[in-house]
Amino acid sequence: MARFCPLFSGSVGNSYYIGSSEKGILIDAGRSAKQLENMLEKCGIDISAVKAIFITHEHSDHVKGLRVFASRYGLPVYASGGTMSSLDKMGCLNGSKFKSCVISDSGVECAGLEVMPFRTSHDSAESIGYSIKTSDQRKIAVCTDIGYMSSEVHESLCGTDMAVLESNHDVGMLENGPYPYSLKRRIMSETGHLSNMDCAAELCRLAKKGTTRFVLVHLSEHNNTPELAFQTSLCSLSLMGLQKGTDFELYVAPKENISGKSIYF
Repeated sequence: MARFCPLFSGSVGNSYYIGSSEKGILIDAGRSAKQLENMLEKCGIDISAVKAIFITHEHSDHVKGLRVFASRYGLPVYASGGTMSSLDKMGCLNGSKFKSCVISDSGVECAGLEVMPFRTSHDSAESIGYSIKTSDQRKIAVCTDIGYMSSEVHESLCGTDMAVLESNHDVGMLENGPYPYSLKRRIMSETGHLSNMDCAAELCRLAKKGTTRFVLVHLSEHNNTPELAFQTSLCSLSLMGLQKGTDFELYVAPKENISGKSIYF
């Protein structure tokens, strides 16, 4: 049994640990190296257990602590070619003390995990999500920062034991909120972020195909609440006749995992 531990999730920063207590990987490193170190300790994960960092895209809330953290511990960093090029232009690779690796479509084995990339739609150089299979054939997919549910994303999420999916904003809160019109359009575009309703609709499709654990991530601080994201997905799944605790489990990743809680799959 593997563990999924959300260290940080949301507009301020994102990082997730996947693996066992002995070894695993980080998806993104969007807070400072010190914050990542402190949160790993709080969650009972020794830093030596982290064997690599896999980056979804180059936006600061996903790479803020990357250079320092990866250099400090000599961790290999994997990303798409486009993302790696952007990281280089941003200075994240210059003088770094870690190995940067462009992940191929065939994926890579790391820390006893098979990690496969899939393309996502976001306003970045070449954003990707990750589908991960454990040594005991359990499967998890992590997908954040997407404007819409493409067929490739859907296929990558299908058949997983756990789906970690963005539930970024409530459309009503966004439309009536303080953001300028241009930013609202960006968020709601096909290269923006996934709404609560679109996320809930996808969870229903995945539930029909056997996924039983769902984690909502990357919630907006200004256009969403944990309760609203949770209830939107819960209502949609319940309307299918499914019962929480019997047919599925539903979680919301916290902004900061101060409880140190992991979810096992």
